[in-house]
Amino acid sequence: MLQENRSNSLSAFETLESNVRSYSRFFPVVFKKAAGAILEDETGREFIDFLSGAAVLNYGHNDPYFLSEAIDYLQTKGIIHALDMATSAKREFIEYFVATILRPRGLTYKFQFCGPTGANAVEAALKLARKATGRHSIISFTNGYHGVSLGALAVTGNRHYRGAAGFPPTGGVFMPYDGYSGADNDTSDYLARVLADSSSGVDLPAAIILETIQGEGGINLASKEWLQSLERLCRKNDILLIVDDIQAGCGRTGSFFSFEFAGISPDIVLLSKSLSGCGLPLSLVLLKPEFDVWQPGDHSGTFRGNSLALVTATAALRKYWTDEKLSARVTETGRVMNERLWKIAQNNRDSLSVRGRGMMWGLDCGTGGVAENIAHKAFEDGLVIERCGAEDHVIKLLPPLTIDEQTLQRGLDILDKAVHASG
Repeated sequence: MLQENRSNSLSAFETLESNVRSYSRFFPVVFKKAAGAILEDETGREFIDFLSGAAVLNYGHNDPYFLSEAIDYLQTKGIIHALDMATSAKREFIEYFVATILRPRGLTYKFQFCGPTGANAVEAALKLARKATGRHSIISFTNGYHGVSLGALAVTGNRHYRGAAGFPPTGGVFMPYDGYSGADNDTSDYLARVLADSSSGVDLPAAIILETIQGEGGINLASKEWLQSLERLCRKNDILLIVDDIQAGCGRTGSFFSFEFAGISPDIVLLSKSLSGCGLPLSLVLLKPEFDVWQPGDHSGTFRGNSLALVTATAALRKYWTDEKLSARVTETGRVMNERLWKIAQNNRDSLSVRGRGMMWGLDCGTGGVAENIAHKAFEDGLVIERCGAEDHVIKLLPPLTIDEQTLQRGLDILDKAVHASG
C-alpha cells in the first residue's frame, strides 16, 4: 500500500529538492522507464518524447546495443574512473572517432577531455583561446546559450541566466546574430566594421563562439554565407573560431557536425550531450593542433573522459556513423517534420511560424503564454516537449533521430491538437 501511495508522487522532490529544479515542475510526473522514443511514468502511462533529454538522447532511450556494450565492459572489470590516464576505452574511442568522423571530413583535431558537461567544454575552450592568443575578450551573439557556469555565462545572452550569477559576468562582448537585425541586414558586416574601427570600443577578441543553430535561443539558424563570412573575419584577424556543437551536433542536423553544410573549419569544436550515445556524461574539446598550447595540468578535473561513456560513445559511432544511413534518415525525417509543422501552423494560427534544420525544429508561437498553453496541453495528452527563446515563445522539437514514422506522426498529432485547443 505504501508503494502504491508513493507511485507518481512528487512530494519528496517538492519538499527536499532545491527550488532550482525546472523540468520536474513542467512535467509533474515521476518517470520510471524508457525505450526508444517512449517514456513511462510510475503509473504505467506512456509519453512520446520530443525532448530527448535536451538533445542528450539523439539515439533514443536505452539503445540495446549501447547497453550490451556497457554491460560487457563492466563484466570484464574495465576501468571506470581514470582521471586522464591512458585507458583502452579512451584509445578505442579516439581512434574510432578519427577513422569514422574526422578523416572522412578532412578534419584534423586533437582531443581534450574535460569535465563531464557541455559547460565544462565551453570553459576549457575559452580559457585555451585566451592562452593561445594573449587576448581576453570573447565575442558571442544575441540569444546565444553556452552554459551557466561563470565563464560560460559571460558568453550566454539570456538575462534570466545572467541575473542568477549575483554579479555581472565579464569577458564577453555580444554582437547581433544572423538575422537579428532583419533579413536584409548582414550582421557579419557590422561585426567586421566594429573590429576594423579602433574607436568602436570593441577590442580584438581571443575568439568568436557561436552555435550554428541556437537551441535555447529559439531555433535561430545561421546561414552558410554568414558562417563563411565569420570564418574569413577570424582568419584575417587571427581570431579563433569556436563552434559550440553541444546541442546541434552528433547528427541532429543530419551531418555529424552542424557546420558541415557551410564548408567551414572551426579552430575549436565543442561536443557533449549525445556524444556518449545513451545519456552518460561525456564532454570533448576538439582543437586544431597548432592551438594546443596547454602545459601539463593547466586545465584539470576529477571526472575527465568518463570510461563507461567512452565505451557507449564508440558503440554509437560503430552503429550509426560507418555509413550515411542515419544522415539520410535524419534529412528525410526533417523534411516530414517541416511539412507537417507548416500545416499545423497554417491550419491553426496566422501568427505561428516554423524554422529549423534536420531534426531540430521550432514552432514560433509569438508569445510565451501561447507556447506555454500549447506545451501544457501536449503534455496532458502524452507528449513531452519544451519551450525555448528569449520569452519561451518557441516550441522546440527534438525527437530522437531514430524515431519511427508512426510514433513521430502520433507526436505531431498531439501537438496539432494542442495548438488547435489553445486557439
